[in-house]
Amino acid sequence: MNKISLLLALGLLVGGCARKATPVVSTTGPKTSVPVAEPTVRATNTSFLFLNAKGKAQINMKGDKQSANISLRMRRDSVIWVTAGLLGVEGVRAVLTPDSVRVVNKLEKTYFTGGYDYLSKLLNVPVSFAQMQAILLGDYLPAPAGTTPTIATEEADRQRVSYPLAGVLVERLLQPGTGRVQQMKVSDAATQRNLTVDYTDFKPLEEPGNLPFANSVFIQAQQPSAGAVTAAINYSKVNVGRERLSFPFSVPKGYKRQK
Repeated sequence: MNKISLLLALGLLVGGCARKATPVVSTTGPKTSVPVAEPTVRATNTSFLFLNAKGKAQINMKGDKQSANISLRMRRDSVIWVTAGLLGVEGVRAVLTPDSVRVVNKLEKTYFTGGYDYLSKLLNVPVSFAQMQAILLGDYLPAPAGTTPTIATEEADRQRVSYPLAGVLVERLLQPGTGRVQQMKVSDAATQRNLTVDYTDFKPLEEPGNLPFANSVFIQAQQPSAGAVTAAINYSKVNVGRERLSFPFSVPKGYKRQK
């Protein structure tokens, strides 16, 4: 897997260690935030319809550093569209829906269309559309039905919420006041895999409510076989609202299909 593919996987799929997605209860309307379904957890999630963001990412794998420009578009619960490239040249484009994955790699002249088994293979863990959407938005996913989360109040009245999920431990640190996710950790003791995601540089979105959105995301993945891999994503522009966006995707003639 080349650096661009790895960057795309990290940027989208860091939440993939969670084996099963649990949707957040949301509402429709002009509001930009919605409380989560667990009343004792003081988390607030986004609820805008469309998102359009641009930025840069830096990835470090075993001392090999590389940067890329990224573009992200979303229609909530429907489509995630991502491109990554270098020096103004697009390398990878992906379009994800709740039940399909399409990826074209212009560097290697290959493409893939299919299900989430492809993305699960990239990180060696099962993933879902709901998990990727929550991670990209910095939203909170409640504990699965029948599981009661452990809630600890830390310094400055921050909440740390943790719960087991299919053999892994999921932890989220919530900002006081705003209820936004500040950090997420996923630990798998059986395989010694760990993921940590830090959300920083919160800025209010330009919509009623001014909900803070993390413009910087730092991802650190630790696996025994690959060592530590880090990715820093910094958005220079984040726009949300109800203005419709396009999600173009096509496969050039002659590209080879990946299986």
